Amino acid sequence: MKLVFDSAALDLTSDEKGYLVTLANRSTRVEILRADAERGQLEISIDGERVIAYVSSHNARRWVTVHGRTFVLNKQSGTRKTGSGHPHTAGELTAPMPGQVRALNVAEGDTVTKGQTLLVLEAMKMEIRIQSPMDGRVNKLPVTQGQTVEREQLLVEIRDD
Repeated sequence: MKLVFDSAALDLTSDEKGYLVTLANRSTRVEILRADAERGQLEISIDGERVIAYVSSHNARRWVTVHGRTFVLNKQSGTRKTGSGHPHTAGELTAPMPGQVRALNVAEGDTVTKGQTLLVLEAMKMEIRIQSPMDGRVNKLPVTQGQTVEREQLLVEIRDD
């Protein structure tokens, strides 16, 4: 199965031992040890290291949070769309789940670098760092600290300079 992760193709191949995840010619073995669907938790093994992952989903999108970092995965099937029918661009970051904006680390017009934490959400007693997928400039920041947001709500838009 091909997924899109940070605008890059990620191959996910299942076998009897779990999954082989390949991104940028680097492969990692992932095994699901225990699943708790009610809590949205997976106990997984990543190259032998036991980790708790939190998962939520909507249609073809999956949000996976590991060690406080959230990854958005999409099944590759043409143009991605939000529930409103508007396509996402690479620099549009949306809420992975309903939550509250706990911290804003940037303002409109700020220059950001790939991997920089832009804001922090709190959802289900977890802190989720929303990080920049690329170098660029904050074009839109339509949320405020303390604001409650819904899943898929636009949090920040970045344009590359």
